[in-house]
Amino acid sequence: MKRDWKAWAVAALKRAVRTFAEAMLAYIGTGATVLGDVDWLAALSAGAFGFVTAMLLALAGLPEEKPPEATLTVNR
Repeated sequence: MKRDWKAWAVAALKRAVRTFAEAMLAYIGTGATVLGDVDWLAALSAGAFGFVTAMLLALAGLPEEKPPEATLTVNR
C-alpha cells in the first residue's frame, strides 16, 4: 500500500494542532478563574504532550485518509 505522505502530513498536523489547542483549553479551564492565574508553562506543556501524542497516533492511520483505490483486472 502506497501512502500519500503529503496528504497524511496535512491531516496529521491539523489533528495535532487541534489536540494541542484542546489540551491547553482543558488545562486553562480546570484551575484558572482569571487569566493571571494560569500557569502558562504547564498549559503549554500539556498542549505539547497532546501534540506529540496525536502525531504518534497518526502513524497508525488517520480516518481522514482515503484508502487506496482497489483495481480489478479481468483476464479475457
